[in-house]
Amino acid sequence: MKIEQIYTGCLAQGAYYIESNGEVAIIDPLREIKQYIDKAKENNAEIKYIFETHFHADFVSGHVTLSKETGAPIIYGPSAETSFDAIIAKDGQVFKLGNISITVLHTPGHTMESSVYLLKDENGKDHAIFSGDTLFLGDVGRPDLAQKAGSITEEDLAGYLFDSLRNKIMPLADDVIVYPAHGAGSSCGKNLSKETVDTLGNQKKTNYALRADMTKEEFIKEVTDGLTPPPQYFPLNVKMNKEGYDDFQDVLKRSAQALSPDAFEAAANETDAVVLDVRKQSNFAKGHIPRSIFIGLDGGFAPWVGALIADVKQPILLVTPEGREEEAITRLSRVGFDHVIGYLKGGFAAWKNAAKEYDTITSIPAITFKEIKETGDIPVFDVRKEGEFLSEHTLDANNTPLDYINNHLAEFPNKETFYVHCAGGYRSMIAASILKSRGIHNLIDVQGGFAAIKEAGVEVSEYVCPSTL
Repeated sequence: MKIEQIYTGCLAQGAYYIESNGEVAIIDPLREIKQYIDKAKENNAEIKYIFETHFHADFVSGHVTLSKETGAPIIYGPSAETSFDAIIAKDGQVFKLGNISITVLHTPGHTMESSVYLLKDENGKDHAIFSGDTLFLGDVGRPDLAQKAGSITEEDLAGYLFDSLRNKIMPLADDVIVYPAHGAGSSCGKNLSKETVDTLGNQKKTNYALRADMTKEEFIKEVTDGLTPPPQYFPLNVKMNKEGYDDFQDVLKRSAQALSPDAFEAAANETDAVVLDVRKQSNFAKGHIPRSIFIGLDGGFAPWVGALIADVKQPILLVTPEGREEEAITRLSRVGFDHVIGYLKGGFAAWKNAAKEYDTITSIPAITFKEIKETGDIPVFDVRKEGEFLSEHTLDANNTPLDYINNHLAEFPNKETFYVHCAGGYRSMIAASILKSRGIHNLIDVQGGFAAIKEAGVEVSEYVCPSTL
């Protein structure tokens, strides 16, 4: 028996390759499926099943294309409805895989079709669960994504999740291994662990949602407390996962169009495309195409695109580091953004060499920020999440979380210079690019974010542990 977790950091997502006696099951595959097919071929094995733990909201799964390429059936838990052929399994249904088996445990709560897959080894002993978004390490899946107006609420879903955990998961042995669908950084939960594998016994000890003495009412309150609105692209990804989508290779072929600076400029002027610059934040600050949006490939790229651009049908023009064009297109497609028109051939250097207009962002070191702040009150905008801000922040700073920056535009000064920072500099550069694209230019970015500001000796609020907020 072989179990391999294939973890994608940008999405904080775990797909799984399970093999026994020449037969393979894939759980929650990514959209680009070649890696799974190649791995099976290398092992002289055949992909027999494709299991989906639920209809994913934060990424487009590879189930449809993988099934078409391999002939393996797609398996969902009870109550799932799809526009393509799939096996809608019954609760407790068993699927044989070589010398092992996988049992479907229907665990509604995160969504109504959510299911956990229990793997039994060659001796029939419970070995591991692939818990999807039902159970994370340190957390559980948010219960607000499958609400239906007038019929089901997030409190209802939280109640179902409580029952699912108590009746299906917690009775399992402590030595059962937990393989979740996501880790820290995912928007599918509130406080996920950075670890990606654990034992169920340890989760029973450490996961707040699995406390043995917890009442259903307490669970519902704790699970729903502090939920922020889900990113706007989530329902669009669910729709694609339910109804199907274009093959990734077709998306790549039509998107990878190299455009000269003149052709790129014409496309930007003649369409409603967003110019998305994915270079390093320091390079963007030094020079970028006017009104372009920065979301760097070397940060939480895909989730921020989903949260801030939101509409998966939005046409996009890319400015990338040379050689990373395909990577950018691939990572956009993982969250359903399939409408890339093309990319700037030769990168930003080609734009400058063509004597095209460009813009810059003033970015100063934290020590300079400290010196300016000591001269008097200055407007400071902290674009970290509310929990980060409440935990510790510069005195008199405003909290305008990047996730909802478009709702805060009226709060920024019209003429007076103001300062923007985040935790490390990535999010503040995104915020600065969005503000400039909205015509707000009187801003200065603080390099290195709050970490550098604190190190420079700027006075900050008294630290409050996030777990007590």
